Amino acid sequence: MDVIVVKVGGEVLENNLEGVVADIAEIVRGGRKIIIVHGGGKTVSRYSLSMGIKPVFVSHPNGGKSRYTTEDELKVYVMSMAGLINKEIVASLFKRGVKAVGLSGADASLLTGRRRKRIMIIDERGRKRVIPGGFTGKIIKVNTELLDILLKAGIVPVISPIAIDKDGTLLNVDADQASSSVASFMNAEVLILLTDVEGVFIDDALAKELRGDELPNLIEKIGLGMNRKLVEAHKACKGGVGQVIISPGLGERPLSKALHGLGTRIICEGDSN
Repeated sequence: MDVIVVKVGGEVLENNLEGVVADIAEIVRGGRKIIIVHGGGKTVSRYSLSMGIKPVFVSHPNGGKSRYTTEDELKVYVMSMAGLINKEIVASLFKRGVKAVGLSGADASLLTGRRRKRIMIIDERGRKRVIPGGFTGKIIKVNTELLDILLKAGIVPVISPIAIDKDGTLLNVDADQASSSVASFMNAEVLILLTDVEGVFIDDALAKELRGDELPNLIEKIGLGMNRKLVEAHKACKGGVGQVIISPGLGERPLSKALHGLGTRIICEGDSN
């Protein structure tokens, strides 16, 4: 089954939800199969603050930053991601005549994860420290049977990036990781990462096309944020995805434009296991 997996970042959701959903509805009516994975970290942070829970972000040795998910933060994360954000997307699709089901990775163990026991961070004095991993995880399995059933029934799965481990613990997983995992396990035709930038820039120039086997050498040269997307793009290529497109999600018909050349296209041929 030819499948398009679309990851919609939080900035895109906040600024262009209707434009993205209108385009998805048109593509689905044209007979294509689409799976949506969404982000929404800023929304989670807003609701955390409104509940008196200060979001905590940690720095890593590679220069990146990530949300440190405490038990209290996890509760807000699940409420926001699997609740409000997810259902707003489902409702917007319904308004356009598209049948959609909102799912977290915990539903029918859609996304099985492994909880991170420890993570290495850079503390406020610039020293490396190992701390408990909190409630974050790495996806190790995707329930493709469930997704196949939904797609064959003409239903668009809308997935929030929450995983569940073997002990039944809910986990925060990065939305880019969730989308690349879903695309890999589904052997997707294409993974589209809709973001708030034009694509991948190398030496201040937009790269229109890259090869999957080029990515490992580029990851350390690319700015923070985008380098994480390239890591997941490389995983998707190794996992059997046909191509990955990193493209702007703002404006009209962002998916259609991505499929027709907007952004950076990563060709995965020859880079799979």
